[in-house]
Amino acid sequence: MDRSGGKARHSGDLIATLSGRSPARNLHSDVLWALGFAIVSGQYEEGSILPPDSELLERFGVSRTVLREALKTLAAKGMIEARARIGTRVLPRNRWNLFDADVLAWHFELGPEVSFLRSLAEVRIGIEIEAAALAAERRSEAAAEALAGWVARMAEAETPADFARYDLEFHKAVAEASGNPFMASISALVEMALTAAFTISSPVNEPEALAQTVRVHGAIAEAIRDRDPAGAREAMKIAIAEGFARAAGRMRDGARS
Repeated sequence: MDRSGGKARHSGDLIATLSGRSPARNLHSDVLWALGFAIVSGQYEEGSILPPDSELLERFGVSRTVLREALKTLAAKGMIEARARIGTRVLPRNRWNLFDADVLAWHFELGPEVSFLRSLAEVRIGIEIEAAALAAERRSEAAAEALAGWVARMAEAETPADFARYDLEFHKAVAEASGNPFMASISALVEMALTAAFTISSPVNEPEALAQTVRVHGAIAEAIRDRDPAGAREAMKIAIAEGFARAAGRMRDGARS
């Protein structure tokens, strides 16, 4: 079977590891990852027609059922569309579900650019600061305690993977405390943003950055505990902006070296 999707699977496995999930391992997911990454990377350009099923079946060495399920999954993500007598066309990027965990992972695997990280940060700021404000208004005592607990774990983290996992759990807890189910729907985007940022530059490796990151997350937790929506908004905005700035700075330094 063609393993050109193996590199992309690495990103999916990393994200799954940080979130505590077990990555799927089966023929359907292998074909899905290979085709999805090929589309996102431009191997199959927007508007182009995918190779016929016979060619894809030979390439991947799977059954027609497995291939069709993978294509259906890509169609559900808004990436392709099958047309009678024409074939399966790659749809324009503006039709893709960019909030989908797989689509985000395929973009990340390309080697995230500063513009990609900036776009993630902008969307997070637009949504998560309101989630923090709602959490400050609606949180339960248990939710406030949970947030403080995740901050404590962040402060004690010894590895970048542990820190990223605790940070992700903190942001998921904020979304849950907001009482708005739609806030939790962006968890895949937050997960990808944190994975990308910490892969590039984890604060665990820089004592001052670690202290500041823990401090600003502590400020979010305290504002939510104190039922201070304005303070929660401001602290959340700072946390996201600082995370982006740290990763973008490391990427620029790497480009200059």
